[in-house]
Amino acid sequence: MSLLLPPGPFDAYLFDCDGTIADSMPLHLEAWNAALEPAGAHFREELFYAWAGRSTEQIVSLLNEQFGLEMDHREISKRKEERYFSFLPRIQPIPEVIAHIHEAFPRIPLAVVSGSPRDSVLTTLRNFQLEDYFGCIVGAEDYVLGKPAPDPFLLAAKTLGVAPERCLVFEDADLGIEAAEAAGMQWVKVVQSGI
Repeated sequence: MSLLLPPGPFDAYLFDCDGTIADSMPLHLEAWNAALEPAGAHFREELFYAWAGRSTEQIVSLLNEQFGLEMDHREISKRKEERYFSFLPRIQPIPEVIAHIHEAFPRIPLAVVSGSPRDSVLTTLRNFQLEDYFGCIVGAEDYVLGKPAPDPFLLAAKTLGVAPERCLVFEDADLGIEAAEAAGMQWVKVVQSGI
């Protein structure tokens, strides 16, 4: 896989984490289903990828509607993250994205913009020895409206002090690309191994 960047120059790169920096989406699905099993729910693969980029709270709310359940998003999130952390030794970086991170740092500011909780993002970045590369990390707890709303990307641009139209987003999920476009940002699609 090679990433074709739109013509720049850009003043900042904003990266999604799961499925973009880390080839972690299949492991997140496995962790989700382990967390949902006690409640009798199952997250189908095609739905999981369609909802990629949404926060845990949004996903649990949608699954509750689908299965007629009343699962608590905090409890599901805790169980899911515990299982995901146990998978960390199995998670591999996406080389083409890592190459862009190394090429850009410290030339321009970098940020991670994720639908996952900050602890999950930081743990993944530490696993790849990348935690010091990013001037801003936006996690699920940092905004009210998640992807496909532009809010997470706009928050990262504001934190970095860069105009949204000068940011390039690296993203694997369609909802994330919608969010980047809504923020007035150009984007690069990263193809996931799980699809």
